[in-house]
Amino acid sequence: MGNLFSRNKNVQRPTTLGGLKSSGWESVPVKEELRRNLVERIRNEDSLFSGVHGYEETVMPQLENAILAGHDVIFLGERGQAKTRLIRGLIELLDEWMPVVAGSEINDDPYSPVSKYAKDLVSQLGENTPIDWVHRDLRYGEKLATPDTSIADLIGEVDPIKVAEGRYLSDELTLHYGLVPRTNRGLFAINELPDLAERIQVGLLNVLEERDIQIRGYKIRLPLDVVLFASANPEDYTNRGRIITPLKDRFGSQIRTHYPTDTEIEMDIVEQEASIPSVGELDVNIPSFMTRVIAVLTQEARKSPHLNQRSGVSVRMSVTNQEAMVANSVRRALRNKEKEAVPRISDLNALIAATAGKVEIESLDEERDSEIVNQLLNEAVLNVFRDLVPAEFHQPIIEAFENLEGISTGEDIRSDEYQDVVNSKVPALEPAVKAVLEGSNSNGSAMTASAVELILEGLHLSKRLNKYASGARASYATRT
Repeated sequence: MGNLFSRNKNVQRPTTLGGLKSSGWESVPVKEELRRNLVERIRNEDSLFSGVHGYEETVMPQLENAILAGHDVIFLGERGQAKTRLIRGLIELLDEWMPVVAGSEINDDPYSPVSKYAKDLVSQLGENTPIDWVHRDLRYGEKLATPDTSIADLIGEVDPIKVAEGRYLSDELTLHYGLVPRTNRGLFAINELPDLAERIQVGLLNVLEERDIQIRGYKIRLPLDVVLFASANPEDYTNRGRIITPLKDRFGSQIRTHYPTDTEIEMDIVEQEASIPSVGELDVNIPSFMTRVIAVLTQEARKSPHLNQRSGVSVRMSVTNQEAMVANSVRRALRNKEKEAVPRISDLNALIAATAGKVEIESLDEERDSEIVNQLLNEAVLNVFRDLVPAEFHQPIIEAFENLEGISTGEDIRSDEYQDVVNSKVPALEPAVKAVLEGSNSNGSAMTASAVELILEGLHLSKRLNKYASGARASYATRT
């Protein structure tokens, strides 16, 4: 009956120790609680997490195995691989409500209190000991490991205010508990574990393994019930020896995370995470092929020898670039007095600044940095163009340009002008535009403008058209 009060919201939760015993509530270790609730999810064919894409066949089975085995877990992966999100998502495997001794700082189990405060209260009041109920959201503790993290942060310190109230220093009640004891009967996560100083790692191991606290001469047995999770970059964890061996041995499972393995998954993450601005009555529509350009750009960056791959190319780069691209299209639509904002190739100039802040380019020349980002962007646009525009549509467009001086594109050109290009100047563009827009939820002039720019830029990058750029404008013409 340990999770009776989670399943049935109409059940009245007991308020005293005697009432808790009469209700039939059973106390179980946190690892058993996680296991029990995971088993129920697996039997019901419920997903372990929502909003995490691309790990269904790789990370998730390993994580489920670790929970079923009752292991502490460390996630190894580069930045932007949802390590922290995975850990935080495990809160959902806890019972919704958990009883604690009222007033306890460390979530004392009413059946088996460990702090002096709770022990004394149960001893004095017995069955009348008051009970509080803690929601699962409050049973999670997290600390970003930094070189200045202290024992006081994680384990505790003497509280001078409690001493000033008249207690003796030898009194355990003068302690102010740190994050780990306060997460008793819950989940505790340390992000970037290798950055934790070795002496702090020793103190953490002592409290988790030896079950005692040593603070300024105190030696207190504190049998905490905490499931430990951690995250680390493989470069720090496996190669630099910055974790003491006993703490490293504490983790039963070591799970390697990874970046999205294909473009579709990267696109799903971008569409889920990107924040799209809402500007009055302006409609914002994002063509899937422009989101694809963003996703392919990131995947090209992960293969580039010009970028530092040890630090990784985060999915956050895709999300940030999507937001920058859309923001530029909104600004352009507002200035052109248009009612619909649809990102197009000319908006990709905004990605230079957004991308530069998300990657480590192995170059000391700032101008070279921009060239590298532009090269990656061109590769992404060319890949998407080749995927969407059949080769048989290319030649009729090229032949049509032989009778034109050129076609201009840019931020200051309204969408309806692109529609005129398709209708009047280059009708040969129409089949290619339809191919690009297939499946799109909008087929207005703004969407047509986006498709036209992709086609023209793709033909230029394929060396079928010349491009002459000047400021915010570009002109495409036949090759001579």
